[in-house]
Amino acid sequence: MPDTLENHIKSIQSKLQQLLKKHSFLEKENAKLANENQKFQESNQELNARLALLEQQVSILKTSMGTLANQEKKDFEKIINEYIKTIDKCISVLNK
Repeated sequence: MPDTLENHIKSIQSKLQQLLKKHSFLEKENAKLANENQKFQESNQELNARLALLEQQVSILKTSMGTLANQEKKDFEKIINEYIKTIDKCISVLNK
């Protein structure tokens, strides 16, 4: 009987050691994946900013060539008006 109990304890200890090793490995893997995720999110933000800039450049080029459709003209005028409002706000703050 004591032999069986001792075997069970050794078996439990062995399984516990395996679980601890697996847990340690998974923690390292999780940290690595979290780091990669952060890098991908930063890259995604940079690409989105670049895309917005390129879309603005395309809009400006279309405007300079006079090839904007009606909706594109309205959208462009809206953006320009927002820029003007922002500039006006900045000027008023500077004048205070």
